[in-house]
Amino acid sequence: MNYRHIYHAGNFADVMKHALLLRLLAAMQRKPKPFLVLDTHAGIGRYDVSSEQAEKTGEWREGVGKLLETPPPALADYIETVKRLGLYPGSPVFTAEALRPTDRLVACELHPEDAVTLRRTMRPYANAAVHERDGYGALGAFLPPLEKRALVLIDPPFERTDEFPTLAKKLATASKKFPSAVYVIWYPIKHRAPVRQFFEALKLAGLKDVIAAELLRRPDTDPTKLNGTGLAIINPPYGFEDEAAPILQACLDAFGEAGASASVERIIHE
Repeated sequence: MNYRHIYHAGNFADVMKHALLLRLLAAMQRKPKPFLVLDTHAGIGRYDVSSEQAEKTGEWREGVGKLLETPPPALADYIETVKRLGLYPGSPVFTAEALRPTDRLVACELHPEDAVTLRRTMRPYANAAVHERDGYGALGAFLPPLEKRALVLIDPPFERTDEFPTLAKKLATASKKFPSAVYVIWYPIKHRAPVRQFFEALKLAGLKDVIAAELLRRPDTDPTKLNGTGLAIINPPYGFEDEAAPILQACLDAFGEAGASASVERIIHE
């Protein structure tokens, strides 16, 4: 309940996450049938990176701030959206801007004050609904959707020491209830062991068709630093791996330090 994304909004992890999210949404829209986007940990929806909180860390300057003047082609759509909207958009605003009128967004935020702010931010979007509730509980409440198609974004703050095991358990339950959804899970990379254990837990839970898109800004040898970021994607849309590669390469070129790397790997086969 103490986490505030304003301190990290627009950092290198946000750039990668949101650029890939836009690609995933576009891939979902290749089919005419509408779909639901369930954002389980939505935040406040929009962030003022010139605020005192954001400037305390200045993370956005080493993230989206490095790309605003001359964005690489693979990130051009993402940067265009950021510039058009002004304040840095969170995932619910990126999503709402990208959806068709027939698609639908359910954005969940547990923190009472943030939920109020999110509701105000999302008011202009007729096909977006905000719920003040636990994101993991939302998996049971909103799945399966009436549309019978869904993209589920799970982006927890990772304040809890058991976040990875909790994720694996909740995903196992959700995928049994609605196996055809595209599940997108953001995770931090400080060192490799927790991520490896998470992937193993997904395998043991019987999940299939999982890829991991990762950006390591530096080698993951110092667990006190956010060395990298990843998205684990269950049931990725056809062709998404090829679409993700140039985005990851652009992020690597912009943010990589010595020993940096980027990859898209299949961690569980269909």
